[in-house]
Amino acid sequence: MEWSSPAIVLSLSPYGEGDQRAVVLTEAHGAWHGLARGGASRKGAAIWQEGNLIAARWVARLPEQLGTLTGELVHPAAALAMNDTLALAVLRAACAVAAGALPEREAHPAAFLGLARLFAGIAIPDAALPALVRFEIELLRELGYGLDLTGCAVTGTTDDLSFVSPRTGRAVSRAAAGVWESRLLALPSFLITDEPANFPACRDGLALTAHFLARDAFGARHAPLPSARVALYDLVTRRINGDTNAG
Repeated sequence: MEWSSPAIVLSLSPYGEGDQRAVVLTEAHGAWHGLARGGASRKGAAIWQEGNLIAARWVARLPEQLGTLTGELVHPAAALAMNDTLALAVLRAACAVAAGALPEREAHPAAFLGLARLFAGIAIPDAALPALVRFEIELLRELGYGLDLTGCAVTGTTDDLSFVSPRTGRAVSRAAAGVWESRLLALPSFLITDEPANFPACRDGLALTAHFLARDAFGARHAPLPSARVALYDLVTRRINGDTNAG
């Protein structure tokens, strides 16, 4: 049994001396576990980093076995993010969310392509954070938990959509929110318009997607939101509050 495919490294854990147990994401095969022999060595460590896009090959005698993964580096997203605290936090959060939410060996091509786009621009200033929020919106849709941000759940209008119902995942206009506004999740305008995404808007986006990821994608697995994702939200919040040394 074997396959070869472009793959994104999602997670790594030590396995014996010098090896790594890896989870990679491919377009056709989904999230896949395998043993990266020498993945923790000096040579292997350049390839086997979370976020990297690699040309992967998986081989096993039987399909149910862990199998062996080999790879050649295609795009060094981890190295590109290494010197930017925020970019690195985005990369780690995205990998952790994908690794935890996607079922093993089940193809989710939109998730792979969305994550590849995110990591292709990981070093572009001010691009990675809003791109992560958009990726999480798409991931929820891919998993069957899509949000409806096309019109107000109460009035049907498409004007001034400002909130999302935490129960239904449907947008709500400011006028329709009324006395329920404090119970609704903020809908950042960059998700539905061409308006630029500033830090407060990105924090609102992170809070929005975190609610549905925790309740639906991770809740279905009785698992908490990954610590790397929680840490990203905390980092953004600290920077909004003026902590220039955050991270």
